[in-house]
Amino acid sequence: MTDLSFVALACGLIIGLGAIGACIGIAIMGGKYLEASARQPELMNTLQTKMFLLAGLIDAAFLIGVGIAMLFAFANPFVG
Repeated sequence: MTDLSFVALACGLIIGLGAIGACIGIAIMGGKYLEASARQPELMNTLQTKMFLLAGLIDAAFLIGVGIAMLFAFANPFVG
């Protein structure tokens, strides 16, 4: 296998594992939000604001991984 195939494999792993991690993180957070809002409905607006903030941060971490993968795919610093 060539260096380019390893780069393609690494990019696929970065994006794939990042997507899986973001999906699991948002799913767990959404479940905990529903639990908390069922226990204390008066805090639903405050919890919803915090949930959307955390969802944005989780997605931002995934998009940073996508950006790094695109860096390796198009401007690979390891290929001489």
